[in-house]
Amino acid sequence: PETIDELMRFVMKELGDVKIRLSIAGSVGMGIAERFGFPFVQEVSAMVEVVRRKFDGVSTIIDIGGEDSKIVYLNEDGNIDLRMNGNCAGGTGSFIDQMATIIDVPVEDLDALARKSNRIHPIASRCGVFSKTDIQNLISKNVDRTDIAISVFHAVAVQTVVTLSRGNKIEPKILFCGGPLMFIPSLRKAFHDYLKLEEGDTITPENAHLFPAYGAAMNKESGKAIKVSEVIKAFEGEGLEAVKITQRLDPIFSSEKEYSDWLKEKAKDDIEVVSYNGGDIWLGIDSGSTTTKIVGIDSEERVVYSFYSPNYGDPISTTRTGLKGLLDMVDGEDVVINTGCSTGYGEDLIKAAFNLEAGIIETIGHYSAAKKISPEVSFVLDIGGQDMKAMFIENGALNRMEINEACSSGCGSFLETFAISLGQDISEFAQAACRAESPCDLGTRCTVFMNSKIKQVLREGASIEDISAGLSYSVVKNCLYKVLNVKNADELGDSIVLQGGTMKNDSVVRAFELLTDRKVYRTNISELMGAYGAAIYAKNSVEERRRGLRDVLATAEFETKEMVCRGCENNCLIYKYTFANDNVFYSGNKCENIFTNAGEDRVRGRNIYPEKYDLIFDRKVSGNGLRIGIPRVLNIFENYPFWHALFEEVGMEVVLSDTSLFGEYEKGVHSVMSDNICFPAKLTHSHIYDLINKDVDRIFFPYVVFEQKENPSTVNTYNCPIVTGYSDVIKGAINPQIPIDSPVFSFKEEKLLRRNCTKYLLSLGVEKRLIGPAITQAIKAQSQYENKIKQRAEEIYSQSGDDLCILLAGRPYHTDPLIQHKLSEMIADMGVNVISEDILRGDKTMDFRATHYVSQWAYINRILGAAEWVGRQGDNIHFVQMTSFGCGPDAFLLDEVKALLKLYGKSLTILKIDDVNNIGSLKLRVRSLIESLDYDRDGSKLKTNTRKEFITTKVFTKKERNRKIIAPYFTDFASPLMNAFFKNTGYDIEILPESDTLSAGY
Repeated sequence: PETIDELMRFVMKELGDVKIRLSIAGSVGMGIAERFGFPFVQEVSAMVEVVRRKFDGVSTIIDIGGEDSKIVYLNEDGNIDLRMNGNCAGGTGSFIDQMATIIDVPVEDLDALARKSNRIHPIASRCGVFSKTDIQNLISKNVDRTDIAISVFHAVAVQTVVTLSRGNKIEPKILFCGGPLMFIPSLRKAFHDYLKLEEGDTITPENAHLFPAYGAAMNKESGKAIKVSEVIKAFEGEGLEAVKITQRLDPIFSSEKEYSDWLKEKAKDDIEVVSYNGGDIWLGIDSGSTTTKIVGIDSEERVVYSFYSPNYGDPISTTRTGLKGLLDMVDGEDVVINTGCSTGYGEDLIKAAFNLEAGIIETIGHYSAAKKISPEVSFVLDIGGQDMKAMFIENGALNRMEINEACSSGCGSFLETFAISLGQDISEFAQAACRAESPCDLGTRCTVFMNSKIKQVLREGASIEDISAGLSYSVVKNCLYKVLNVKNADELGDSIVLQGGTMKNDSVVRAFELLTDRKVYRTNISELMGAYGAAIYAKNSVEERRRGLRDVLATAEFETKEMVCRGCENNCLIYKYTFANDNVFYSGNKCENIFTNAGEDRVRGRNIYPEKYDLIFDRKVSGNGLRIGIPRVLNIFENYPFWHALFEEVGMEVVLSDTSLFGEYEKGVHSVMSDNICFPAKLTHSHIYDLINKDVDRIFFPYVVFEQKENPSTVNTYNCPIVTGYSDVIKGAINPQIPIDSPVFSFKEEKLLRRNCTKYLLSLGVEKRLIGPAITQAIKAQSQYENKIKQRAEEIYSQSGDDLCILLAGRPYHTDPLIQHKLSEMIADMGVNVISEDILRGDKTMDFRATHYVSQWAYINRILGAAEWVGRQGDNIHFVQMTSFGCGPDAFLLDEVKALLKLYGKSLTILKIDDVNNIGSLKLRVRSLIESLDYDRDGSKLKTNTRKEFITTKVFTKKERNRKIIAPYFTDFASPLMNAFFKNTGYDIEILPESDTLSAGY
């Protein structure tokens, strides 16, 4: 209201107290219009009215605003088709603002940077959080900010087209409007380049950012004319007060005394910080996604030096500046560095640049630091600027780690964004929360959309203190309920350590305590705990080397060279760093087959997935008849050996679509009908376009309802509905001018399969005498493939011996290197063998009738069976599952797999994958798993699994006399699977009633 008052006074100054007819548009406008009785105009209608009355020949309007984006199709019949972003604000003006913040430039400078760019780097276009992940990885690789700027604009163009076109073709003439498109020419160019537009295909009118207001001024039902002074009067005084409708929460602190006492209590957890008085220093460097932290400790593990700074997109220079600060502290005298250790996103880069003795995964660094203040720590939560890491510790071993993947609304940048938008310094904003009397309940929504909630509470008269405290609650709620999915605070244990820069905020720490009803540990160096843990590791686990700090600094001078790796279809852009210390570091490589930082003596694990890909598709083409195209997508990864043999045997030429490429994916994604569909389905479109370009006679994309029944105890063998019926979506989204055949097939019964195949082949004119033998050969080819891949998996596992092996489970189409992002290669590069769920093909040992799960989905049956098989094996094999964002069946499968593995004392690691291009967070999760499996309280290597002992000795109570197991009342132990398990070992199981369990003190 104050802004409207200011605008009206401007009108009064320019035009005098004239009579006006006022109409209001915009997202906040409806409430204002209703409250004060002014006409309201829907903003899209207002915008379209301007375009139709002032600009001829426009077919499409692309409008990008601060929090929303729209594509409006102007049909020839006069109707409009509006597409608007829903639950994601990626690709809007606020998104661009956030990206500018990450690379530390004013948003108005992004355009100038982009104009100087030389290369576009792939950045995920699905959502702002994924884009941040990609940008952080580019920053850690020292990619020039000019290239990052143009890549951001390219991502916005892709995001807008992908999420809003939804199968409609964007036809010229296109009118750009909205602030970002109006004021950023490089953003308009990104749309031009992505849509391959010609000169004159678009227009950007003067004042295009004002079109909704312009259209509102054209409103034919604008009400009576009133003087400007009357409008001003309407917005004065009590009229500005609004009814409070937002729920309020308990204060963070009830009084100044409570706050003071709390601070004194927290001071007991402080790490000792002393002045440096000479002697050796052990160095820890945490090169994070947006900040660099350095800690030096003495022989008593006291902090003698610390440094914290944004890295400004240049982690090497920032680290050099931080280390020079240590020299300045001693007036230029040299300092002896005993050993040094790096961690964080830039771990390998910093280790190579400064020739450090060691590097550790950041989770181990944070865990080491947490143990310093709480040796029995059960849960560590580290919240940084853009990411959140939670570590669950059981019996001194890291047995579960979670990282935020789909949303960063619980991180430091979340609070900083709102502080800036409210004109507050972040430290003052955080302090204000501690004084709040009625914190606002702001929920846990997306950062950008929560802006709307804050606007609402501002209209209700909420104070800065109440908003800041409400956001502190939201940070913790987002962490507990969205990222960790915590049902009960008991899951966190009794010894909780909070770390990260966000935990400098007293209100966030206190909100965590209030919401969990637990006291927590928080040190005076919470933002430095990763670096402190690395320094402890350098002191206790690395052989001393003792160098002068001047020598360390001298090694970091470097030269860079750009190369393109031709080792596979990815054609990764490689940056080669050659340092003065003769170290060489490569960045940009998705795998380390050609360019590796692991050294010549590295030991790579064996990886089944490339072998599986070749076993599926590497088949001889000999037919010369009808050219039938088959896309490498979805269920084709399961049944291609069958289809290839079938068509080859009847004389057809089988034409496969090419290997998946990200660039080709972007070209075809405009025809995707839904932005919420999974990446494997989106990828299908580019493969169909590829087959069209290959000029095949027909495209074969079968409608496979049932797969084979591998286990007699399963209820059914359905395919996922997307996998089954996506051919229908393709037909509606793409007009290929080539027949797309999608006959119905079932692999569950051979008789039915033969009937389906015969019917289809006859429709193509195949002689009936050829069909029967062809089907027989196809069944044989499919069986040979399944036997081979099962045999390969068994070989790899048997050859692993005591070495670690990962069963990386997923759907058949997760074999696609682009969908998988070569996760299996990444794991193998760490020296770990990788097998797939194919080791369970044909396995009948699992009794699905003994589980809570209704075993009706073919791929899920195999994955769940594989999880149960892993549980029955030794400690050398662990289960990791790939899941695509938007996968409906996985919504319940993941809980079932987790519960099943828990029965055997093992944990589930979930890797959520989408069209995100850089996989730094996935690598962090996998490496944390692998390294934590061999890490105990003393930091030594283990070969035994202490968690199995925990299950045997602490959970079950055995009465030898009557061979009965007495178990407490928990769902896991009361399950049919547990009953079956114990009966097979000769025991009966008795579940204590809930009341007895509670009274017994369990």
